[in-house]
Amino acid sequence: MTAPTPPAPRRIRGVNWIGLWTLYRKEVWRFIKVINQTVAAPVVTTLLFLAVFTLALGRDVDLGGAISFAEFLAPGLVMMALLQNAFANPSSSIVGSKMQGNIVDLLMPPLGPGEITAAFALGAVTRGLVVGAGTVAAMAVVVGFTMPSPLLALYFAAAGALFFGLLGVLAGIWAEKFDHLSAVTTFVVTPLTFLSGTFYSIDRLPGIWNDIAHLNPVFWLIDGFRAGMIGWSDSDPWIGGLAIAGLDAALFALCWRLFSTGWKLKA
Repeated sequence: MTAPTPPAPRRIRGVNWIGLWTLYRKEVWRFIKVINQTVAAPVVTTLLFLAVFTLALGRDVDLGGAISFAEFLAPGLVMMALLQNAFANPSSSIVGSKMQGNIVDLLMPPLGPGEITAAFALGAVTRGLVVGAGTVAAMAVVVGFTMPSPLLALYFAAAGALFFGLLGVLAGIWAEKFDHLSAVTTFVVTPLTFLSGTFYSIDRLPGIWNDIAHLNPVFWLIDGFRAGMIGWSDSDPWIGGLAIAGLDAALFALCWRLFSTGWKLKA
């Protein structure tokens, strides 16, 4: 009696869509399992920011009578929550896998560096957009959005989530433990999001500080998103949109390169 013939290995040509989808689904399921912490908590925190700043500064901030301070503030807070959560998803996943010792499994076939990068980035975009949508829905009850350009707002939301998701991938690759990741959040992510025109119009900044604010990519994201949500912008949103698209492409290429070499990932 002859032994049964073992099944032939599956040949994968081009993109491994099954592997990409599996890793993406894993990344999404990670934050869905703790949705109270990953989605509900940021929505509540953002509403508290809106309440505190509106009550404390609402009467003292004059925006020329076109919109109220709460209307101006709300889109910036939505984008801030979206970006921070997009960053957190891949960065915590990669560092957690490093500490558990199973990160090297990602570097083995049949997943290529492009598929790994895409899965982590799409997982980050999904979490960012879910948090953003929840925050918009909650704030719409309190503030209301005219939303003159919903497609513009959606573009900047998706491009921003991708930008910070790829930054999260880079931070996760670089960090060796969660303390390193906390340092990146404290000294890079938080200053970028807070000093970006979230709480004020950068036209109020004098001279060189106004020029420096225009170099902050988070300003482009918030300004473009605000233009789509309420029709207010401090600059041409399409210039910022093109710049963010270029940065997203550059960051994707860098993440691809780091995964292909296994930098700080291989034992």
